[in-house]
Amino acid sequence: MPTPTERSPAPSRAPSAPRVATVALTALAPASWGTTYAVTTELLPSGQPLFAGLVRALPAGLLALALTRVLPRGDWWWKAAVVGALNIGALFPLLFLAAERLPGGVAATLGATQPLLVAGLSIVVLRDRPTAWQWAWGGLGVLGVGLVVLGPQARLDAVGVLAALGGTAGMAGGIVLTKRWGRPAGVGPLALAGWQLSAGGLLLLPLTLLVEGVPHGIDGAAVSGYLWLGGMGGIVSFTLWFRGIGKLPVGASAPLVLLSPLVATVVGLALGESLNLPQGLGFVLALAALLATQLTPPRLRHHSGPPGIHVREDLTQGERTR
Repeated sequence: MPTPTERSPAPSRAPSAPRVATVALTALAPASWGTTYAVTTELLPSGQPLFAGLVRALPAGLLALALTRVLPRGDWWWKAAVVGALNIGALFPLLFLAAERLPGGVAATLGATQPLLVAGLSIVVLRDRPTAWQWAWGGLGVLGVGLVVLGPQARLDAVGVLAALGGTAGMAGGIVLTKRWGRPAGVGPLALAGWQLSAGGLLLLPLTLLVEGVPHGIDGAAVSGYLWLGGMGGIVSFTLWFRGIGKLPVGASAPLVLLSPLVATVVGLALGESLNLPQGLGFVLALAALLATQLTPPRLRHHSGPPGIHVREDLTQGERTR
């Protein structure tokens, strides 16, 4: 313990190297989700959001279960079912429905509201009060994405808007509950991803058979699209996502979903779209917000404790260590 005359070095605003690596790996998940719109419109048969969600979820979930050979125990049967329904069963078909009925930018902008929803739910469920810094940058991130993807040509379809907001709200609830419940001892993120993907896929199976059935004429392009969405967009991304949620404060992990609309914009540029000046400024603002949420202002990070005691407060986690 330092004496009253000793001064502890001021903590750096920059995250540590392990934290940076965790953030980078976790960010791969929403980055891959940003390709969903292009894959849906360019490769998949239209009018099949339930089938697309089923094919993305269930095979990936069963593969994860086969690889890990770990099944839920006790109350984790119903917990896995709940978070699987929110993160997978509700999100996937609503996401594909929004992608079919809205321009990708509009759907992505609605999805970018998720950090604010997560912050609000965290107050109720986790008793975690986000800082003004997190609220401000979360709002600026949504504004930046809005500048990128909303314009005079943006058409709004009521069903598509409700689908995008419903999927976003469902996953926001799934993120908060996943953070609250954590993982059982000895269960890795791949097993947790397998539980949720399987639960969500099993929820979609009867709905798909009753409402849509199997689409006719699935060609090679559609097969490649389903493989990408179920592989990188399913088992890989959700394993990385649940790993990151377990290691990062919810205020740092939730804003990473801003990468999804930004990647969707980059993919659109590759397909021949272009950005005007307001869109370019919005892109920079969204990136700045994404980076800023991973930092904590020095004024909030370091507080002086009583003489002889060094107090460090990390408000991204809302915890104190002495």
